[in-house]
Amino acid sequence: MRRWVYDQQWTGLRDAQEMAIPLVLAGDVDLIIAAATAAGKTEAAFLPICSRLATEPVTGPGIRVLYVAPLKALINDQHQRLTDLCDRLGTPVHSWHGDVPGSRKSAVLNRPDGILLITPESLEAIFVLRGTSVPLLFANLRYVVVDELHSFLGTERGAQLRSLLHRVELATRRRIPRVGLSATLGDMALAADALRPGGASAVRTVVSAEGGQELAVQVRGYVQAAPDHAAVGNDEADENGEATVRGQITADLYRVLRGHDNLVFANARTAVETYAAALRERSEQERVPNEFFPHHGSLSKELREDVEAALKSQTQPATAVATTTLEMGIDIGSVHSIAQIDAPPSVASLRQRLGRSGRRGEAAVLRVYITEDELDPRTALADQLRAELVQTIAMLQLLLGGWCEPPEAHALHLSTLCQQVLSLVAQHGGVSPADAYRGLCGPGSPFTAVPAPMFAALLRSLGSLDVLTQAGDGTLLLGPVGDRTVNHYSFYTAFITPEEYRLFVDGRPLGALPVDFPLYDGLLLTFAGRRWKVVGVDDRRKTVDLAPAAGGRPPRFAGGAVSVHNHVVETMRGVLAVREHPPYLSEPARELLSEGRDTYRRYKLDRNQVLASGPNTVLLPWAGSRVTATIAAQLNAAGLQAGNDGLTIIVAKTGIDDTFSVLAELVADGPAGPVTLAKTIANKASQKYDHWLSEELLAEDYARRALDTTGAYRTLRGLAGL
Repeated sequence: MRRWVYDQQWTGLRDAQEMAIPLVLAGDVDLIIAAATAAGKTEAAFLPICSRLATEPVTGPGIRVLYVAPLKALINDQHQRLTDLCDRLGTPVHSWHGDVPGSRKSAVLNRPDGILLITPESLEAIFVLRGTSVPLLFANLRYVVVDELHSFLGTERGAQLRSLLHRVELATRRRIPRVGLSATLGDMALAADALRPGGASAVRTVVSAEGGQELAVQVRGYVQAAPDHAAVGNDEADENGEATVRGQITADLYRVLRGHDNLVFANARTAVETYAAALRERSEQERVPNEFFPHHGSLSKELREDVEAALKSQTQPATAVATTTLEMGIDIGSVHSIAQIDAPPSVASLRQRLGRSGRRGEAAVLRVYITEDELDPRTALADQLRAELVQTIAMLQLLLGGWCEPPEAHALHLSTLCQQVLSLVAQHGGVSPADAYRGLCGPGSPFTAVPAPMFAALLRSLGSLDVLTQAGDGTLLLGPVGDRTVNHYSFYTAFITPEEYRLFVDGRPLGALPVDFPLYDGLLLTFAGRRWKVVGVDDRRKTVDLAPAAGGRPPRFAGGAVSVHNHVVETMRGVLAVREHPPYLSEPARELLSEGRDTYRRYKLDRNQVLASGPNTVLLPWAGSRVTATIAAQLNAAGLQAGNDGLTIIVAKTGIDDTFSVLAELVADGPAGPVTLAKTIANKASQKYDHWLSEELLAEDYARRALDTTGAYRTLRGLAGL
């Protein structure tokens, strides 16, 4: 390993590497290594791991290091890096995911050894399809490394991974040290509990002090003209206004990005396609080679890899317009700048994206492009406050202050527990209810918050739907529904995977679209940054043939709303309350912020949180998404018509006095019962196996996942003036 370091011409180690080496070498503690992107986290873990592998004798077959990552592309990238690192050791490095040929997977099973790089879904498949092989496969396991740890926090996929790692330890009958790698962590204690449930106090942390490079920021503002509803239809008017602003943003992106390597982040795949196509067409109009390429999860692997290779290449400039697919640690080298279209989804995400720029000792460069609607008499209060711009400024303030969102720590993850019950039954061919509870909900598992009576109710719910059945001795077995579910390829994911049509051009794969997107011969659409016409649809094979065309719009992709943290909204209020303008705002952005602050002062929002608006009442809770959603649910349960638009709650057809009366009643009743409140909400099912849960279980799960009645009670007191 010292020879490898010498060959890299390193003159020293990073601080995180210095601190991590003795802890990892000891091999007896769990550890989180947090450092900026490209700060050497992989080497901080694997230099000492490989040193130990080189000196510790092999006592039999078995994988020695299990590396889990959220993306197949990241695994492919790390496979090359670790192969180079381990080459002189004679330690094999294996990758295992859906694109790896079966022959290579069989070779690992026949002679398990070395380092295995895998996704959570492929690890799940090993348990389901090769359950009896698990103890032998991991008999020699010395370390588990979880890369991009932050991406697994507070999610169903994260609960699945923690359950699988717990089951690995049950199979090997010993505790295996875990090393978590991340560039973005908001709360080390919660992150430690995610890495080692129930054992967070013993998890050691290494936090790099490096990476505080200079940041150059500009936030540009654009005004989208209010549609002339009298002249044209609403949709056409809205599209005309949007197209004008898109053209302005496209021109600005083209002007500052062309000639350099950059990343442009948009918050949705539809926006990625829109801007990638517009930038390509701008290049064609200027008669210069195109440098702008889309990158998102619906594109084919080949197209994504072509974009990644172009960014790495250094031979010619390339800019990728991407969703979160280029947010995590795929090595694409350093880029000149980061552009963000619309407000970032979170401070944590913004920090992760910024880590891609300024990696050669240069300043990190961030350009943000924010669109707000032109004001007219019908403009909603949130738009008058210029919420999109103010949220961006608040997130930048929090980023510069070193804060980012902590992971949610309250969810029960009952949908994923259903999956893990089926996986456990498939692994062993059957399991007793008591063993299932001890194995899935016992100490060290992610489901310890599920008490035995709730687990029994979950089993009864699965049994009533023929997902599970019981033998005469009480052993749990797969029922007809469970058997079909486990034997379908989609079972291995803890999240919903919609069926898709695969898109082809001259036999070459282009990507995929969800089956609920309407497709027909002659349809014009934009995909992979180009315009196409549908020339053939095969419903049986779920394939679509495309040909080049002159027009077309990007498809509408499904996507969930982003939850905003309480602290972000509190900071937004602070931004509106002061008069100083951040120096990084363009002149139009300064004017937009001034308009928002004028609205804040005009309505005296420093002390007024309940406002009359014609026949309606507007509430400003100044709270995050969970609290605001909880208050809206309580108002609806009290018989009002309350709509939650994020920053405000609109109480329709109710005057301010009647609204205050209801608020006072809610405060007098004390904090709402979360499960009782959840039962009043109709659309609670959102996770993959929620439809298997009884109404009682679904309400319990939803209450823990989506509601904050304690925070809502505090906020209601403020709204009621108490």
